[in-house]
Amino acid sequence: MVRGLMWVGPSPIGMAEPWIEAIGLVAGFIGIIAWVPQIIEVWVHKQHEGLSLTSFGAVSFALGLWLVYGILVESIAMIVANIMTLTVIAAIIIGAWRARKAVDATEA
Repeated sequence: MVRGLMWVGPSPIGMAEPWIEAIGLVAGFIGIIAWVPQIIEVWVHKQHEGLSLTSFGAVSFALGLWLVYGILVESIAMIVANIMTLTVIAAIIIGAWRARKAVDATEA
């Protein structure tokens, strides 16, 4: 219970109900699935135009912070979702980098 700016009662950290964690896991799974079209574009079609590696780097940094937060609050949903999303983002970054490198090699 919150009174003013202070929490009164047992700490809520690490105490999420299983159904709350399940909602987080579903949300994380949907978030991961949302990146699949981008992975296909980069890895299958070798399309990298319009991708900002700087933006993807910033997203990776934010996800890393969310992962640390999830560890600190002991949220399995946050930990799993952020590890998986970081993996997907890393695959996109690597795929875009490889596609750009291949284009540069053919233009040289």
